[in-house]
Amino acid sequence: MSRLLQGDVGSGKTAVAAAAGTSVIRGGWQVAMMAPTEILAQQHAQSIGALFAPLGIEVGLLTSSCSAEQKRRTLQGLADGSLGFVVGTQALLSEQTTFARLGLVITDEQHRFGVSQRAKLAAKGENPHMLVMSATPIPRTLALMIYGDLDVSVLDELPPGRQPIATYCVGSDKRERVYNFIKKHLDEGRQGYVVCPLVGEDGETREDDLSAATAYEKSLAEGAFRDYSVGLLHGRMKAADKQRVMEAFAAGDLQLLVATTVVEVGVDVPNAVLMVIENADRFGLAQLHQLRGRVGRGKHASTCVLITDARGDEVRRRMNVMCRTNNGFEIADEDLRLRGPGDFFGDRQHGLPSLHVANLTGDAVTLEQARAAAGEWLRSGAWDAPENRPLKDEVRRLFATVGENGLN
Repeated sequence: MSRLLQGDVGSGKTAVAAAAGTSVIRGGWQVAMMAPTEILAQQHAQSIGALFAPLGIEVGLLTSSCSAEQKRRTLQGLADGSLGFVVGTQALLSEQTTFARLGLVITDEQHRFGVSQRAKLAAKGENPHMLVMSATPIPRTLALMIYGDLDVSVLDELPPGRQPIATYCVGSDKRERVYNFIKKHLDEGRQGYVVCPLVGEDGETREDDLSAATAYEKSLAEGAFRDYSVGLLHGRMKAADKQRVMEAFAAGDLQLLVATTVVEVGVDVPNAVLMVIENADRFGLAQLHQLRGRVGRGKHASTCVLITDARGDEVRRRMNVMCRTNNGFEIADEDLRLRGPGDFFGDRQHGLPSLHVANLTGDAVTLEQARAAAGEWLRSGAWDAPENRPLKDEVRRLFATVGENGLN
């Protein structure tokens, strides 16, 4: 298997990964699941571990912040085959990490990894199955270009009981009303997030800049929300501190969490029903949709509030899309129309050409035909024919940034 599993936020991709992992482990093989952040890796280890506990399957965790003893035990278990399932960050790619019988490689939030990282993990086994998962919906046409080596499957529905998230866009002059709205829900026992685009340390921003998480958390904790428990979470914190804050929020000890985009993926707190995003114009559509997906995960109605004073047609279009739909694939199509394929993933993907004729939002059939023709041509052995050397060189040049483990 070499498959891309696309599914909107909360659609159940982790359950699919666990089911595939169970099958592989029962066949006598091992599973490695790689996540882009420690928070997400820890969440996966906990949720999959809970699913596997009745089956007697242990789930290991391997990240840079694991204790030396925990790392030693995990590495030993992987090397001798006694540990069947491991979740980790890029620590899985280190030379120390070896597997007795790696049969399935899963990469979550694939858009955060390069092709070479995926290949490097797969190289630790002998042609293992490959499951690539992404909660950032990608238009099928773009998926075929970026993941041409993978079959594409889509989870296009949500688990029963999920309610759509009401989304509103307001100016900063409505901030007091937003605060009162938050307090109303906190008083009812619910929780919420406030997301800022900056951390705000080391002189990065002015002390009163509400786009900075550290300054914002301080102003809320000492001001409008002094009677509530407010926490802070950002990527520059030590791993142990991040874990402590997330555990306190998950346990309900913190009512309001001020954070950067470190909460964009993998944070699952069903009691959190409010997502307020400051300076929403500074985020891309896909990122806004991911952040919004941190709420609406329980039985209570949830709300997302986008705060921005930015003007302009593009900002207005982006905010209108967010307010109009919860459908990640519709949002992805609009994101592609607004930004074009080269900027859809920023610098994370390489080799995307500028298309002078093709229209990725309208030429899906032609692109699929081109992909099929290219596959047939490769299978025919033409790739290694001397007369096709110039084409081979040009493809290598286009994808030179993929790395030594990418294109062969």
